[in-house]
Amino acid sequence: MPSHSSASISRTRLSAFIREHIEQILSSWETFARSVETETPLDTAALRDHAKDMLSAVAADLDLPQTSREQADKARGQRDARLEGRPTAAQQHGAGRASSGFTVEQMVSEFRALRASVLHLWMRERGDANADDLQDLTRFNESIDQAIAESIRTYTFGVRQSRDRFLAVLGHDLRTPVGAIMTSTKFLLDFGDLPDPHQLLVGQMHKSARRMNRLVGDLLELARTRMGDSIPITRVSTDVGVLLAEVVDETSASYPTHRLELQVTGDLRGAWDCERLMQALTNLVSNAVHHGVADKPIVVTATGGAHEVTLSVHNEGPPIEPEQMDGLFTAMKDIQRGSRRHLGLGLYIVDKIVDAHDGRIEVRSSTEEGTTFVIYLPRAG
Repeated sequence: MPSHSSASISRTRLSAFIREHIEQILSSWETFARSVETETPLDTAALRDHAKDMLSAVAADLDLPQTSREQADKARGQRDARLEGRPTAAQQHGAGRASSGFTVEQMVSEFRALRASVLHLWMRERGDANADDLQDLTRFNESIDQAIAESIRTYTFGVRQSRDRFLAVLGHDLRTPVGAIMTSTKFLLDFGDLPDPHQLLVGQMHKSARRMNRLVGDLLELARTRMGDSIPITRVSTDVGVLLAEVVDETSASYPTHRLELQVTGDLRGAWDCERLMQALTNLVSNAVHHGVADKPIVVTATGGAHEVTLSVHNEGPPIEPEQMDGLFTAMKDIQRGSRRHLGLGLYIVDKIVDAHDGRIEVRSSTEEGTTFVIYLPRAG
């Protein structure tokens, strides 16, 4: 019995085993990573990138005492407070895999392979596991899970940042040709003295170009807000009733088969950004046109109260499904209304503009009452 106890005490703990066999583990990691198909082949340094540092961090973590609070934080993927202020190897790994063209599934598979490699080599050497071994296994799995959470978080951020940068560049580059189309068609309409069929076609081209320009503007706002900036506004004295009249006239000209009704009451003046409000109201009215029915009017109302102005846009037609109400103003959300599907980019921009004015927006939708978007706009921020 004493000799067995002495042998148990001398057995190598998992942290020491990782340090002693790190090259063997890294070779197994590299073999797996090399089998993953990526956009560009990776060299040995890129394949291993931060694996050695991650294994060293795991081994160091196994040697440290752990409270139940630290264990719970780790299970939720939260970092050790002792590491705050500098990126971990797992975070750097996630960012590197995002830029290398790995999918998130491929990256998680790397960690699965790393986990399997360590445990296979260790258990092959250990044989039967004792209580200390089981504790090491639990701590090891917790550390790997935390590394996965950190890598996924930075991977997701890197992918989103690349996508938003692409959207910003795309929107910026599209503005020049769209602007040229708008300018040319406007010139032809004003001075071209075109015969009726040509006048109609050029007019339709001009309307389409204006709509494209609004969509490009929404795209740029999406990129701006997703990259951390808020929508800037410049407050000036504004009569929102005048803005609504312009929006209704412009939309009616673009969609002559739909009937729009404007109802205004009370004092509609306040300190707002004219262009931003015009953008938000145009998005809401256009949204009502696309999802409303042609034989029912779209009703746009504005009511002046003591401290705020209430704006609403109502249309009849297929309601918004209850399960889609949650996150309705989320960017790029896939929204289904009747037979129509679209990405909620316009509503996202509306929400951001209203929020920049310290206002709020609500929506009600049912088969019986139709769909109504309501904006509550304080007269001053």
